[in-house]
Amino acid sequence: MRLSVLPVLAVAAALAGCVAVPPPAVAPGPVVVAPPAGGAVVVTPPTATPNNAAARQVINAEMARRLPGRNVGPLTDCVVSNATMAELADIAAQQGQPGAAGAVASVVSRPATSQCIARAATA
Repeated sequence: MRLSVLPVLAVAAALAGCVAVPPPAVAPGPVVVAPPAGGAVVVTPPTATPNNAAARQVINAEMARRLPGRNVGPLTDCVVSNATMAELADIAAQQGQPGAAGAVASVVSRPATSQCIARAATA
């Protein structure tokens, strides 16, 4: 009795296409720039984001100062969602300084932020 290998190979080939293995996820690493002649290797870390926790803390403090006794969490969310990354970094850097009030006020004065705050205040 002679067994044929051909049907076994056909089944194996058909089943091989049924199993999809996703490639492993790889986090972006630092960018290494070639050193200048005789210089040291320059490593640039991935793009940094401002410390949103520090910005939130500053915004919460400013909002609580202006609206004592209120839950300012939703109002802070409105300010954070309508601020740019640069503004959040600026607000975080001004923790405990008098300029923080102006930085927060500039974001609050925008129509989109004011509308968000009005909706959050009524909820």
